[in-house]
Amino acid sequence: MKRLFTTLAAIAVALSMEAQQYKSVPTEIWPKKVPGATKAKAMPKLQENDPEHWVEVTSPTLEIFRPTTQSNGQAVVVCPGGAYNILAYVKEGQEIAEWLAAQGYTAYVLAYRVPKQRDGALQDLFRSIRLVRKAGFQKVGCIGFSAGASLCCRAATRFGEETYNKVDAADQLVQRPDFAMLIYPAYLADGPDHTLTPELLVSKETSPMFVWGTQDDVHSGPSTATILYAMQRAGAPIEVHYHVQGGHGYGMRGDGAGSIWPKLAEQWLTRQR
Repeated sequence: MKRLFTTLAAIAVALSMEAQQYKSVPTEIWPKKVPGATKAKAMPKLQENDPEHWVEVTSPTLEIFRPTTQSNGQAVVVCPGGAYNILAYVKEGQEIAEWLAAQGYTAYVLAYRVPKQRDGALQDLFRSIRLVRKAGFQKVGCIGFSAGASLCCRAATRFGEETYNKVDAADQLVQRPDFAMLIYPAYLADGPDHTLTPELLVSKETSPMFVWGTQDDVHSGPSTATILYAMQRAGAPIEVHYHVQGGHGYGMRGDGAGSIWPKLAEQWLTRQR
């Protein structure tokens, strides 16, 4: 009997944690083993005293946010930032998904693998795009913040690679995002003298991009300028907004940069339909 009560208590704690973390029921993107996994699947670990940030993800998930207005038939995978070490899951994930849902998009917040799982994160995004595409949307794009923007850029430029062994029928579908939105991107100018990061294979087939960066941001400043030049040279479509001030890591919060880029992004998104 004591063991039964202990088990029930553990389940109650797990359900309570899940309720705090998610606003809708999440879906695991890998039905069995996670490619290259070194740890068993488990619920995400939250930063101590800060449930907005997740410090470890071993079982990547998609959390769906359905349109709160008439659906436009398109979907967007949302990639929170966090230097590939943590996930700013609320500010750069759920809050962004709610904004997209209000515009008629079906939004999916991706909890990709952290910490220090850059290759795994790319596998997670490619797999997610294919899973979402299988649901029958007309277009599937992605939006990312900081490291999440780096992740979206990697998917938009490296879609010709097969990064994991196919799992099921979904993996026969196109993994190239139909569009990519990079908000205060990081890690795009890691080549010599702030040139393009070598792994980013920009070409004419690269996904159309919307990019937001600011001069006072040591991460997005160089990245924004570098990806603009690379896309321009390749003849790939890109819209860049480069402001003087903004800082880094604000999501959609505040009355400064966080309130400016969403209005510009909404206009750009309308033109992608």
